[in-house]
Amino acid sequence: MSLPQQVRLVDVGPRDGLQNEQQPISVADKIALVDALSAAGVRSIEVGSFVSPRWVPQMAGSAEVFAGIQRKAGVRYTALTPNMRGFEGALAAGADEVAVFAAASEAFSQRNINCSISESIKRFEPIMVAAKAAGLPVRGYISCVLGCPYEGRVSPAQVASVAAELHAMGCYEVSLGDTIGTGTAGETRRLIESVAQQVPREHLAGHFHDTYGQAIANVYASLLEGISVFDSSIAGLGGCPYAKGASGNVASEDVLYLLQGLGIETGVDLPALAAAGEQISAVLQRPNGSRVGRALLKQA
Repeated sequence: MSLPQQVRLVDVGPRDGLQNEQQPISVADKIALVDALSAAGVRSIEVGSFVSPRWVPQMAGSAEVFAGIQRKAGVRYTALTPNMRGFEGALAAGADEVAVFAAASEAFSQRNINCSISESIKRFEPIMVAAKAAGLPVRGYISCVLGCPYEGRVSPAQVASVAAELHAMGCYEVSLGDTIGTGTAGETRRLIESVAQQVPREHLAGHFHDTYGQAIANVYASLLEGISVFDSSIAGLGGCPYAKGASGNVASEDVLYLLQGLGIETGVDLPALAAAGEQISAVLQRPNGSRVGRALLKQA
């Protein structure tokens, strides 16, 4: 299978990246991050999550972030919505797209959202109906597709089953998430081959964490399988509150460098993206998690 000519990057930094940070982050800093990403040419940005601040404190103020960003034509600003209340909040805030999430692991589903996989998917039904009525596309996430902190290995057939359910109920795209970052390139290819038997590759996306340093290899493996959409996080921000030891998402800068080296078009400007990563790293007072970002900074 030939490599895709174009790839769409979905920067999840403002949501998935920031949700696990310990220190408070101002609405103004979140707005600045989203605006910097759109200015760099990122066309899909996960702005925030409409969940209870009691469970994910960093996502408080998502409505204010949506209200304050400088919207650019052609950019899709998305929100994670775990329930109807969250969907209504996202709709009121003017989100262009909403996302729902399930797990491929029963144990992770119970620990994360206190219900079984089938119960979690059942909860999405009213969201799908409301989103269709409002004309909003819905994206689906699946956690723990290549391993679970509680169950260990996860069967590709189990992932394929959950992906098929999400796709059948109306998710236009299903993002396969290696939440704990244990997956390898061979496992990634086998997973996609299995899932693609039930959900076409053009409706799949890759979402890789870099805990074991395999995320870039897994992105390349996915490209070889015909996947052309990838979630990434500016400056490698991220981690999962419910997966102990899970490190950040693969850095957007690193994925972009890979894609540029392969001659794959993204529409994203690498120096501008690297500057955005350095800016948010400074705000958080933490090292930049992107190797490419750090290398470019040394050259500046």
